[in-house]
Amino acid sequence: MAWARPRPLLLPLLLLLLLAAGPGLQLRPGFQDRTLLSSYEIIIPQRLARERRAAPGSSVAQAQDKVSYVIEIEGKEHTIHLEKNTQLLPKDFTVYSYNEEGKLYSENPDIRDHCHYQGYVEGIPDSAIAVSTCTGLRGLLHVGNVTYGIEPMDDDSDLKHIVYRLENVQKEPMVCGVSSTDPGREHTEYEQPPGMTQLLRNKRAVLHQTRYVELFIVVDKERYEVQGRSEAAVREEMVHLANCLDSMYIMLNIRVVLVGLEIWKYQNLISTDGSAGDVLANFVQWREKNLVTRRRHDSAQFVLKKGFGGTAGMAYVGTVCSKNHAGGINVFGQMSVEMFASIVAHELGHNLGMNHDDERECYCGANSCIMNSGASGSRNFSSCSAEDFEKLTLNKGGSCLLNVPRPDETYSVPFCGNKLVDTGEECDCGSPKECERDPCCEAGTCKLRAGAECAYGDCCKNCRFLPGGTVCRASNNECDLPEYCNGTSQFCQQDFTVQNGYPCHNEEAYCYNGVCQYYNAQCQAIFGPRAKAAPDICFAEVNSKGDRFGNCGYHGNDYRKCSTWNAMCGKLQCENVGALPVFGIKPATIQTPIGHTTCWGVDFQLGSDVPDPGMVNEGTKCDAGKICRHYQCVSVSVLNYDCDVDSKCHGHGVCNNNRNCHCDAGWAPPYCDSTGYGGSVDSGPSYNDKDTSLRDGLLVFFFLVLPLLLVAVLAFARRNQLKQSCGRLISRCRSSNSRSHRTPPPPPRPPVETDRRQFLQSTPYNSRDIPTNVQANQCPVPAYSVNQYHQHYQPAYHQPYYHSPQYQEQLQQKLPTRPPPPQQGQCIPSRPAPLPPK
Repeated sequence: MAWARPRPLLLPLLLLLLLAAGPGLQLRPGFQDRTLLSSYEIIIPQRLARERRAAPGSSVAQAQDKVSYVIEIEGKEHTIHLEKNTQLLPKDFTVYSYNEEGKLYSENPDIRDHCHYQGYVEGIPDSAIAVSTCTGLRGLLHVGNVTYGIEPMDDDSDLKHIVYRLENVQKEPMVCGVSSTDPGREHTEYEQPPGMTQLLRNKRAVLHQTRYVELFIVVDKERYEVQGRSEAAVREEMVHLANCLDSMYIMLNIRVVLVGLEIWKYQNLISTDGSAGDVLANFVQWREKNLVTRRRHDSAQFVLKKGFGGTAGMAYVGTVCSKNHAGGINVFGQMSVEMFASIVAHELGHNLGMNHDDERECYCGANSCIMNSGASGSRNFSSCSAEDFEKLTLNKGGSCLLNVPRPDETYSVPFCGNKLVDTGEECDCGSPKECERDPCCEAGTCKLRAGAECAYGDCCKNCRFLPGGTVCRASNNECDLPEYCNGTSQFCQQDFTVQNGYPCHNEEAYCYNGVCQYYNAQCQAIFGPRAKAAPDICFAEVNSKGDRFGNCGYHGNDYRKCSTWNAMCGKLQCENVGALPVFGIKPATIQTPIGHTTCWGVDFQLGSDVPDPGMVNEGTKCDAGKICRHYQCVSVSVLNYDCDVDSKCHGHGVCNNNRNCHCDAGWAPPYCDSTGYGGSVDSGPSYNDKDTSLRDGLLVFFFLVLPLLLVAVLAFARRNQLKQSCGRLISRCRSSNSRSHRTPPPPPRPPVETDRRQFLQSTPYNSRDIPTNVQANQCPVPAYSVNQYHQHYQPAYHQPYYHSPQYQEQLQQKLPTRPPPPQQGQCIPSRPAPLPPK
């Protein structure tokens, strides 16, 4: 295949050619303008199939999950294997738009059979492919250290394609304004940089665990018009863009999932006038107010047609999980989607904590890397980008990226062991070997083990839900609020902060986006704990110059001078500086002597696409009742703070960013007007209503421990009286015991004898027991023989010897009853009356 090299033409001739060339050179939105290619190749891809060959883009190719092609690039044939990207779009992928009246409406297009694939080149390590087969093969091919673009030659032709190196695209220079001291630092071929696989084999645990970026894209009205006002064309273009992004980030073990798309068809909902910084600030404010509450996402990227001179885009650094600043803007000019994907990957990388590669020892296996300050068109992340992302995650800045897509959010075929919780699965710990280290999840079944309630999450510990009221996200400062586990879920509540505009720092500052913003705190964050804000004259003198060390932002490509009333919102000025900045990036510093003090300022040289940390933070109190906003000192009323804590929260709490009361400890939400445990209706319960340990402990204390303590105290106070009482009681006990010891014990019971003589001796009467006033009665006693007596009385008569009346009473109860003997006057019987003999 021959390479076509366009010859230079005069502008009038080129215009005539473009008008008369027909579809072959017709400019198509999102496709590469071939007049900007220094060289390209025309090829015809051949699809490999067992039954038959089919042209790319045919319904057969779209219907299959796996396809393969043979393509020829620079005289070499390559076999590429493609597989449908099943994680690209969620099942509830939503497209938002507005009608002419400005009313929002949404739809969920059926994109189950989408035509976006990823794959590799057979036999070439570290190769990667991201293409769509909707209208031929269109996308990126990374072969070795070279990235190619491929697309159909014409809209009506699925056979002929063009292949070109991205580095051969002639484009307008778009840089970040970074002044490099060594412009020749880019790696050349002879340096033989290591491949990306080797670079990322650093045994970093952070790269071994997959992260998921839920991306939302907003397209402005002008870009919608470029696509012929076709919503379907814009949707297809943005899905293709997301597929390219996913193929770039997969080398960092990051997956990009496009969760939503919004198209502004009739008017832009924010102002795109001013500098890139102005548009970025407008966009993130609109996102916080309108988009965050509508659709969950981790980062939102704004795609617009308007350019900003040499600035291709702008984004905040390390804010991917922030409700306020997780966004970026991207200029989609006259370029292909493949080239534009490099810009979006760059700005999204800033959200993920990645800084520019300039002036650092970075390697990516190619001449340029994605995070170079210029829009290079590269698809490789560098070793520096991997390290920056690692720092973000280790500092807990990317917690939202651990949210594994819910089972209803992906089209992937359920597969136990893929570490994704699919429909019907309770957990997924991976391979059987990986599951050996997981005490909560069973390998092979993807079910929780017996007794386990959960397997992961901030509110899951040792396979059990943490009790309700457990702090899962503590408060970082006085403008941040804590969140609690609810006891029934493994996930923590959404992050909430004090409402913007609430006074803080002894009413010398205001809460803004969860931080109490004031000059001294920012100086200490940059220059160390001893630094403090410089006098006002430093701000007025330095920021009136309008250079890189003193300005109020950009005006086009130039720095804007600060007016007198806005000087406190320009470059930060500090004094009492005893150390260089504590940031990991080495900035340029400037010292300005004014009067008896030295004003210190910094320029971090992060480029025009990154807000400068050396500027005064937004929300800082610049005057009485005023704050800094967009480098201007404006009224604090722009924050729309409307919470009267005395009336709404009854003086026992503050309002959060949902405008609900967060009550102090001891007061109950929602209005802090009754006793309770604090918190809000948004933060989760601040106490465990199912935990009775506190109640049981209080009951034990008040009904057992406290009474015992009172008794002990009372006994100690009256110990002398107790000693006397105890002494008397002991004396009485001793005297009673001595009397009881003088009583002789009863003699042993004699054995019962049948002899009459022994019977007579065993009479129960004792001489001591006979009353003295009673004399013996000489009464006749009937006579009978001993045998007669034994026959009638001995079996029934038994009365042992005893000596006391009590013992007699007891014994009488045991003896059988008998009739009393006949009495003849006052007689004292010596034995029972006998019966007459027979």
